[in-house]
Amino acid sequence: MAKIKGIYKRGSKYWIRYTGCDGRMRYESSKSHSVKIAEKLLIQCKSEVMEGKTPVKEIKNYTFRELSVHYTNWAKRQRSFKSKEGYIRQLDLVFGNCQLRKITPMFIEEWQTKRLTINKPATVNRLLATLKHMFTKAEEWDIVSEDVIKKVRKVKLLPENNKRLRYLTVEECHTLINACGDASVLHLKPIVITAINTGMRKEELLSLEWDKHIDLENNLILLDKTKSGKRREIPINRTLRETLQQIVMKINSPYVFSDNRGKRFKDVKKSFKTACAKAGIKDFRFHDLRGTCCSHLVMSGVDLVTVKELMGHQSLEMVLRYVGLAPNHKVKALKLLDDALSEKQSIQKVYNLGK
Repeated sequence: MAKIKGIYKRGSKYWIRYTGCDGRMRYESSKSHSVKIAEKLLIQCKSEVMEGKTPVKEIKNYTFRELSVHYTNWAKRQRSFKSKEGYIRQLDLVFGNCQLRKITPMFIEEWQTKRLTINKPATVNRLLATLKHMFTKAEEWDIVSEDVIKKVRKVKLLPENNKRLRYLTVEECHTLINACGDASVLHLKPIVITAINTGMRKEELLSLEWDKHIDLENNLILLDKTKSGKRREIPINRTLRETLQQIVMKINSPYVFSDNRGKRFKDVKKSFKTACAKAGIKDFRFHDLRGTCCSHLVMSGVDLVTVKELMGHQSLEMVLRYVGLAPNHKVKALKLLDDALSEKQSIQKVYNLGK
């Protein structure tokens, strides 16, 4: 065992430990059986720390594909894995064979530019955010140097314009639901009605199970796995209750919405497009049904905090873009204040007259 402070033996080789510029204890192998070599390495590292530098450890030349394997194994334990899985796969197709230390800001920004020809800025930003987080974890796992991570962090997110606000009027809602009565898209009708009356996301809808999520006794839909990772309760209104009661439960399937074999629908993109065409509705996506629900809640005078809770939004910012649909909400608010003050003033007058 070495007698010098900061040097110890692990197996047959000597290791060093010292405090880095960030105040954290660092451990590093000298890769040598000689205590003198370990001592020289320790002196060198401490000297660099005194100069304000971070000693660079020799790191294996990992490829992005090796990182993606480690990151995928880690991400599988996180609630957000489903949303990240596709991003990891797409990034691996581009950067897979690249060495981590050779992924430069220019390389990433050129990739950004190419992706913008096929994707919107928001999609490219989600990919970039995943890429940055992968490098952050790589630094924690000591498979990439601090210099590389600093360069990757310099790449900026693109400006986003997510103010698309497409929703159906009451008449269009009925037209779409009636169009779903056609035999070719009949399975879609209860799905669309549920989407309009709950504002649930597509994956939340299609993964609904009778025993696990539907509580008709208390008129509630209980969601345990959501995009935000938080449990959510959605009340079942009269229309939705009638719709759910008309669905024939299949003995061989736990799912609310399933095909003739009892298998849940993975997607309804094609049938939804057909239904919209029959209804004469253009430029409308399935996700816009969620916006339709949110829009009508706001226009009906429901307060934004309640809308946020029903939709499962993480912040009020997501709901604020719907405020313009209720232009009278400020007028109503001030009228309530006026009524309250007028009532108080009337009571005061009566009180004074009584005197």
